[in-house]
Amino acid sequence: MAAPAGDGTGETPGVVAAAVEGGVETAASVTTAASELEEEAVEAMRRAGAYYYENVARHGGYVYFYSLDLSVRWGEGLAGEDQIWVQPPGTPTVGLAFLEAWRATGDEYYRKAATEAAEALAYGQLQSGGWTNSVDFDPNSGRTGQYRNGRGRGKNNSSLDDGQTQSAIRLMVQADAAHEFRHAEIHESAQIALEALLAAQFPNGAFPQVWTGPVEAQPVLAASYPDYDWRTEGRIKEYWDMYTLNDNVCGYVAEALIDAHEVYGDEKYLEALTKLGDFLILAQMPDPQPGWAQQYNYEMKPIWARKFEPPGVAGDETQEAIATLMLIAAETGDAKYLEPIPRALAWLRESALDDGRLARFYELETNRPLYMFRRGKVYTLTYDDSDLPGHYGWKIESRLDELEARYRALTDGELAPIEPAPPSEAEVRRIIASLDDEGRWLKTFEGERLVGQGKFPIGEEYLSSELFSENMTTLSRFVGR
Repeated sequence: MAAPAGDGTGETPGVVAAAVEGGVETAASVTTAASELEEEAVEAMRRAGAYYYENVARHGGYVYFYSLDLSVRWGEGLAGEDQIWVQPPGTPTVGLAFLEAWRATGDEYYRKAATEAAEALAYGQLQSGGWTNSVDFDPNSGRTGQYRNGRGRGKNNSSLDDGQTQSAIRLMVQADAAHEFRHAEIHESAQIALEALLAAQFPNGAFPQVWTGPVEAQPVLAASYPDYDWRTEGRIKEYWDMYTLNDNVCGYVAEALIDAHEVYGDEKYLEALTKLGDFLILAQMPDPQPGWAQQYNYEMKPIWARKFEPPGVAGDETQEAIATLMLIAAETGDAKYLEPIPRALAWLRESALDDGRLARFYELETNRPLYMFRRGKVYTLTYDDSDLPGHYGWKIESRLDELEARYRALTDGELAPIEPAPPSEAEVRRIIASLDDEGRWLKTFEGERLVGQGKFPIGEEYLSSELFSENMTTLSRFVGR
């Protein structure tokens, strides 16, 4: 364990405090306690990692949730035995957690687990260079895609929805670095994916939700309100080919480009990142609603996506755009990416609902919270929030305090990425104590809406790849601090 930072006196402040007259603890006891907790964290990581890798993995990959006997597996719906999930919190999420553990401990076991996860993704990489939400290792299944290895059939749609391709790229890039670029399959997959991603960026810096090949150039314009009746006009069947912010597409892309730049040192990834920031500046709506929409057409007007996703200025995507702009500003050191943020934060504050949450959609120009009423398969626009469809997040939690604090930190100090704070000893002890005798972290289903619509009987315990990854990452950061 690395020694705590000193104060220039040759002594560690915490140790000095423990040894002062009248203190109960001594320097030796503090050091011993810290060492013992680190050993406990390493042991918990080993037990949890071994269980997940040796029992839960299929073909090296993972899905979202599992019954305790591992007979029921959930991704976006029930998953078969030969299916793994790409979309977070699936295979890339778990693989990245194993890489964190390897970097913290140097234990080759974790690199092996992460390598197999990356190899599983390489198997399911599409001919178009990216990934869809899952990989099926049964070549006769109807849920395969046009894999580069020729063992699948079906669609060739590389998707940026919900971080699918972006998270896969991050694992491939970091696994490539972990092998010092000598693992030929992983290295080739990472390079092909990154080139495909760059080819999917429009001249204005935007990305589509889905691509099958390089995108066609479009004019560079600033966002504006529709000059037609958006309720009945302007619907585009292939909305996924248009400029997309929905489900944090831009934030996930930014993270992938930052990883690529840090690992390979190629300025083309930084240039793509700055272009993405330029697009977000262009995509900010003019007054009276200086936020962002989920989806834009090539004329930069908000458009419909799915039938329950109307044009509107979006509370969730606006928060994500603000966070992404701050990420880009910190990475590039360019303050211009902070300029749109104060107007957007002020608009969000003014638009908050009575309970402090934000509406997912605000009607264009009127700024009224906009919802949907559903009967069967028919959706109808409404301002009434008393009977909302349960499958979608019509109201979302406000992150404004967090975003404003981050903005102040960037404007008051140096424009630079902020490393996450090391976990507290209390948090580490809680995570260690919650590991069961078999090396599992368990969750209890209480009827909440799970990612991918997974469901278990009320009160039943289950395994979560997200919980495993979060806990492994926290312990890794404690051990490697």
